[in-house]
Amino acid sequence: MKRFIGWLVLATVVIGLDQWSKLAVLARFAEYESLPVTEFFNLVLVYNPGAAFSFLADHAGWQRWFFVILAVLICSWLLRLTWQHRAEALQPAAFSLIVGGAIGNVIDRLVHERVVDFLDFHLAGSHWPAFNLADSAICLGVGLMILAQWQESRREKHNNEKQ
Repeated sequence: MKRFIGWLVLATVVIGLDQWSKLAVLARFAEYESLPVTEFFNLVLVYNPGAAFSFLADHAGWQRWFFVILAVLICSWLLRLTWQHRAEALQPAAFSLIVGGAIGNVIDRLVHERVVDFLDFHLAGSHWPAFNLADSAICLGVGLMILAQWQESRREKHNNEKQ
C-alpha cells in the first residue's frame, strides 16, 4: 500500500507543479504575449481547446467534455495498472506521470474551458506547438512505458533463449 501511495504522491506533485506554473503564467501574461528567454525558447500564453497539436481545436466546444471524459477513463485504467504494478519502478512511475499530466489538463478544461499552454520552442523561424508541464509529464510517462515494455520483452526473450 505504501508504494501505491508513493505513486499517487508523484501524480499529485505533477498536478501541483503544472497548476502552479500555469497560475504563474496567467498572472504575468496576456493571451499571445511572449517573453523571449533564449534564442530558441519563449514563454507565451496560449489556450488550446483541442488536444495535442490543437487536434479538434476548431470545433464547437463538444471536444472539451470528450477530452475530460476520455482523460477520466484513461486515468482510472492507469491507476488500476499502477496498483497492479506498484512494486515495480518504471511502469508505475510512467503511469503516475501520465495520470498527473492528464489531471492537470483536465483541471484546465474544467476551470478555463481549454488547456493553458506556455512553453514555446522554436528554431529558424519554425515553432513547435506550445505546450505545458502536464504535456511534458505525459510524454515522459509514455516514453517510460515504452522503455518498460522494451525491457520486459528483452527479459522474456532472454529467458526463452535460456530454456
